[in-house]
Amino acid sequence: MAQAVDRDTNRPLEPPSEFIVKVQDINDNPPEFLHETYHANVPERSNVGIIRTALPNMDREAKEEYHVVIQAKDMGGHMGGLSGTTKVTITLTDVNDNPPKFPQSVYQMSVSEAAVPGEEVGRVKAKDPDIGENGLVTYNIVDGDGMDLFEITTDYETQEGVVKLKKPVDFETKRAYSLKVEAANVHIDPKFISNGPFKDTVTVKIAVEDTDEPPMFLAPSYIHEVQENAAAGTVVGRVHAKDPDAANSPIRYSIDRHTDLDRFFTINPEDGFIKTTKPLDREETAWLNISVFAAEIHNRHQEAKVPVAIRVLDVNDNAPKFAAPYEGFICESDQTKPLSNQPIVTISADDKDDTANGPRFIFSLPPEIIHNPNFTVRDNRDNTAGVYARRGGFSRQKQDLYLLPIVISDGGIPPMSSTNTLTIKVCGCDVHGALLSCNAEAYILNAGLSTGALIAILACIVILLVIVVLFVTLRRQKKEPLIVFEEEDVRENIITYDDEGGGEEDTEAFDIATLQNPDGINGFIPRKDIKPEYQYMPRPGLRPAPNSVDVDDFINTRIQEADNDPTAPPYDSIQIYGYEGRGSVAGSLSSLESATTDSDLDYDYLQNWGPRFKKLADLYGSKDTFDDDS
Repeated sequence: MAQAVDRDTNRPLEPPSEFIVKVQDINDNPPEFLHETYHANVPERSNVGIIRTALPNMDREAKEEYHVVIQAKDMGGHMGGLSGTTKVTITLTDVNDNPPKFPQSVYQMSVSEAAVPGEEVGRVKAKDPDIGENGLVTYNIVDGDGMDLFEITTDYETQEGVVKLKKPVDFETKRAYSLKVEAANVHIDPKFISNGPFKDTVTVKIAVEDTDEPPMFLAPSYIHEVQENAAAGTVVGRVHAKDPDAANSPIRYSIDRHTDLDRFFTINPEDGFIKTTKPLDREETAWLNISVFAAEIHNRHQEAKVPVAIRVLDVNDNAPKFAAPYEGFICESDQTKPLSNQPIVTISADDKDDTANGPRFIFSLPPEIIHNPNFTVRDNRDNTAGVYARRGGFSRQKQDLYLLPIVISDGGIPPMSSTNTLTIKVCGCDVHGALLSCNAEAYILNAGLSTGALIAILACIVILLVIVVLFVTLRRQKKEPLIVFEEEDVRENIITYDDEGGGEEDTEAFDIATLQNPDGINGFIPRKDIKPEYQYMPRPGLRPAPNSVDVDDFINTRIQEADNDPTAPPYDSIQIYGYEGRGSVAGSLSSLESATTDSDLDYDYLQNWGPRFKKLADLYGSKDTFDDDS
């Protein structure tokens, strides 16, 4: 904005005016690209575009990337104009314009005949210069004699074809196979279909390698039959195996004893014939399952195993028997009462044999009682039979129990039969035919003794038994020696017995050792009439022999012990003996005097008692008589 004013007065000379200033452009800036470099992707073999290819059919596989410099000028490119440049990187993208190609025409592979299905045999690879999905290749077997035994899969990570075993191969059957493998692109561009088929084929030859194989049985399993009760050594059947190798090694057979713990069978190790070792019983085991090994003689580690099932055929060796322990009951009745049409009991039978040798069963009476006047058997022809009464008037007083033999035969070949006994009881029944009692004794009691009389008889029997027991007990106690141990004053014990001996030669009727004091046997005889100041141990030489039978030595020993006992008073003490018994002519044998003094008793009468008392007469007879004899 501008205005003219008076310089002196500074007064406006005119209103303000607006001035517009326009800046004229001059070419002082060159053109600049927004980016320093540019990248562009152009499909190979593309048509012209904004950036056009200068050469036709540019091949990515030959050169994938190009670098160009682009210049931009202003002023339409006239003189005096400015310019700018930039770099452009052009990458050719891939198209599927190349088919896969195998680098070789034949592949050689090998596989062991011991290989299992699914095992890898080898790999093939077709090269495709394309990349990405344009370079994906799939493999297939299109021809060859091993199409059924081999298969091929594609490893998409390595773009290889993996040849695998589909079924087991056998060196002895065929030693080589040939396969025709095709490799083809997965994605095909229709624009380049004219370049030819996008696939290639190759021949794969596979050789089968020989290995030492185990023997092979001719059948996967065997089933044999043998009759029960067959003698040991009977041939059951045969198993057969062979060595599949070309060497054809000899085979040896054996039975797995874990499957034949009872050792029912044996096998010939050379020809595989199986035989029995003992008779078999079908009723115990109808089927027997064993396993047989076949191993090469030269390599026992190469062995095969096959199951063998042996069926034991039935033989009619079991007679039929009652199916249960049958028991029949028949009511007492008058002879005038009509017979019942109902069977007393219905019986059936069981047979352990197979159905071919079992039913149908035939029931009958033995020939010797076919005309039994009391009962008869009617076969129902359905493996059962009924037992009927032929008469009435059965009485428990006459006979309360009948045993009826019944013959049961089976339909086997040859038929088997057995005789079974049926028990039939005669019972008391009410008017409606219901059983009341089958006890014959209960029926007879009413006509005999009463219950009170029976109790009285039993009581008398018990009393008599008690008396007999008491008598026997007292008798035994009288014969047994009585040893009395006094608590206060006991020095000696006399055993009471009343058996008369057989003379001085008889030493079996009694044992003199029982006359000895039990305390004296231990070497110490206590004094109970005084209290000793100190314990006296008798000298060993004065101990009597425990089993001595010489009464004189026994008495002298006692006297010496009493004389040499320092705790004893200088006078005789009374020796207490048990009473010998009533009615003894000799009286008491006890003495108040010591053996060191003359006895006042007269024992001369012992001379008159006979030879049995000769020993006592010699010991206790008069001194004069003893001196005269000396």
